[in-house]
Order: sequence, then C-alpha cells, then structure tokens
Amino acid sequence: MSDDVFDRRIADLWGRYANCDLCAYECYVDRTAGREGTCQVDDTAYVSSYFPHFGEENCLKGHNGSGTIFLANCNMKCVFCQNFETSHEAEGDPATAEDIAEMALELEAKGCHNVNFVSPTHHSPHLVEAVKIAKDRGLNLPIVWNCGGYERAEILEKLDGIVDIYMPDVKWSDDQAAAKYSKAPNYWSNVTESLEEMHRQVGDLRINDIGLATGGLLVRHLVMPNHLDNAKRVVEFIAEELSEQTFVDIMAQYQPYYKAKTEDFYGEISRPITPEEYEEVVTHARDTGLERLYLDQSMLSGRPGITDLF
Repeated sequence: MSDDVFDRRIADLWGRYANCDLCAYECYVDRTAGREGTCQVDDTAYVSSYFPHFGEENCLKGHNGSGTIFLANCNMKCVFCQNFETSHEAEGDPATAEDIAEMALELEAKGCHNVNFVSPTHHSPHLVEAVKIAKDRGLNLPIVWNCGGYERAEILEKLDGIVDIYMPDVKWSDDQAAAKYSKAPNYWSNVTESLEEMHRQVGDLRINDIGLATGGLLVRHLVMPNHLDNAKRVVEFIAEELSEQTFVDIMAQYQPYYKAKTEDFYGEISRPITPEEYEEVVTHARDTGLERLYLDQSMLSGRPGITDLF
C-alpha cells in the first residue's frame, strides 16, 4: 500500500471521531469534544496492558507469545465479561498513536510472533496510524484485529491491506440474546456482514511450516449455557456462507463472571457449560463440514488438553 493511500485511510478514520460511526452502535457522538460514545470513552485511547501473551491459540502464541496490546473500554457491554475491569471500568493509561507504535516495536523486539490489538474497534484511528508509524520504523509482524465482531463493513474496508489476521469472537446469532447479554442491538446482521468483509480481505487462515498464522480469518465462538441453537447457527453460517476451511475455535471456558453471577437477572447463563453441551456444538460443527477446529479436548470424552486441526 502506498503512503498516500495509507495516509488517506488514517485521515478518514480520524475524521470519524467527530461524528462517531466506528462501530455498529453508530452513536454519532462528537468524541473530539470530550463526549463519550457507547464505548464510554472520547477520542483518547487508553491501553490497559501490553505483553507477550501465551493464552492465545497455538498458531498465534507460538514459542514467544502473541504481542497483545489490550485497549481499555469496549464497544460491547457483555454482562459476563471476564475482563470487565478494563472493558467496562476503563482501567488503562492514555496512549497516542506514537506510544502504541512503540509498544508494537517493543513486542517485536521481545520475539513476539504478531501484534495483537484486543478490543480495537473504538480506537481504529489510533491503531491504524500506529501501524503505519511502526511499519515505517521496520515492524515486520502480522497485525491481528482481535474484536467482538460488532463491526461495520464500511470501516473494515479501511483496514484492507493493513490487518493481516482478523479474529472476531462471534458471540451471537440470536439478536434478542445479544441485546440482553451484550447490549449489542442488531448484532447478527452486523457480524455476518463483517465476517463476509473480513473473509473477502484475508481469506482462510494461513499457517506456515512452523505452525504460525501469517494471515487470514480465525473465528472464535464461546459456547454459552442454554444457548446451543445460537451456537449451531453461528457454525452453520461460517460453513455455508464463508468457507468450510474457516479456522474456528469453539471455546468451552465460559464462566459466569461479572453481572452474570446474578441469577435473578441472568439465570440462564449463571453456570458454566456442560461437556454434553460442548460436544453437541462440536458435533454439529463437524456435520456442517467445518474441518479446521480448535477444540478443548478435556470437554470431549474426558481427554486432556487442547488441540487444533488444520
């Protein structure tokens, strides 16, 4: 991508802070005037932490870790968020695009295999400018867009050629559940359009000879208790509308964190999932034709460990 195109993308994104439509909420708030969007932040980016992360999928963490940069706040408000201190309560330090570029370069110097922006959507302008600054200074790592899927295809188009690996956590195919548990209206229509645009840009996940992801789409889905039909529709869409070669992490680690512990309001999701629930979703995913599944084998017939098939 030429510098002129990169610079135009950056300018376009920065301009959107003044009438913000960076995510699917489309608040149209002037964040440059100090007003906060649904993400609970103005046009100041906050970073809660950055470090080599060894809790990601094998193809991201490798031996030296995924270079994660955790942005504070979030454009979704999941009542079960395990990172609610940063996503809901804004723990983090203000950071400029220059600061974030320095973080990325530091992570590369530590041997990380990628730069992994977590909860990036509401600060796309900062991050895209940071990528350009870092690349101009020699950054040579894949860029990972680690989001909740509540994106806008129009904004994702601005990331074409900048983001190498899209990693949306596709939570809901049920709009009623999305509104209740994640405060994300019209989630399914937005996430399906976003997935199609992501896949158009980067295609199926590519993994090199040493098992590291170099580009493509990696979809996560967290299986929720009492919401198996929701999970089944998610994997059906991926197989039928994207590709049977889509790399899908079917996650079993749901716990009722944060407000989900309150049975009076969120009783349906106030417990972990069962092995039977997990196995039913995995079986359905295989039946749809999905072949590249990252699975928690400890939830499947009691076998230990996690495996990825590709």
